[in-house]
Amino acid sequence: MTPRTLKAVNDQIQAEFQSAYIYLSMSARFEDMKMSGAANWMRIQWQEETAHAMKLFDHLIRRGQTPVLQALDAPAVSFDSAIDAFEQVLKHERHVTRLIHGLYEVAVEEKDYALQTLLHWFIDEQVEEEENAEAIIDSLRLAGASGQGLFLVDRELGLRAPEAEGEA
Repeated sequence: MTPRTLKAVNDQIQAEFQSAYIYLSMSARFEDMKMSGAANWMRIQWQEETAHAMKLFDHLIRRGQTPVLQALDAPAVSFDSAIDAFEQVLKHERHVTRLIHGLYEVAVEEKDYALQTLLHWFIDEQVEEEENAEAIIDSLRLAGASGQGLFLVDRELGLRAPEAEGEA
């Protein structure tokens, strides 16, 4: 693995852990808002992002490299409505998609075929992440500001369960 590739993977590990930190902070904010379903959804998202970071971490170890963990920034989470929160989620996931695509470009340029293969999973995962956020935004728009509609969407978000090992 080239030094450039190693740095890029370590940077992506940091980005995945940073994402997890953002979602855990969003979960806490939803708990404050008494939206336990959305809080649950965000907590599971935190678990998934942590699993994503660990996939890359383990990839480095399997390749004989030493992962270098980087500092995380305090998450700047601020929202007053569920729709605002999920619009932030979509914006963030689009940012992560760009990061994954950039990492894939490095893997191609450095002819790191093993990393390219792993990143195919991440590319597919990002399509799903963006699709999920868009679907939730659509549901929240349909629900409007009514208490009943928001209650039903929150209840639906509360049904999300962690994915089976190996799927995250």
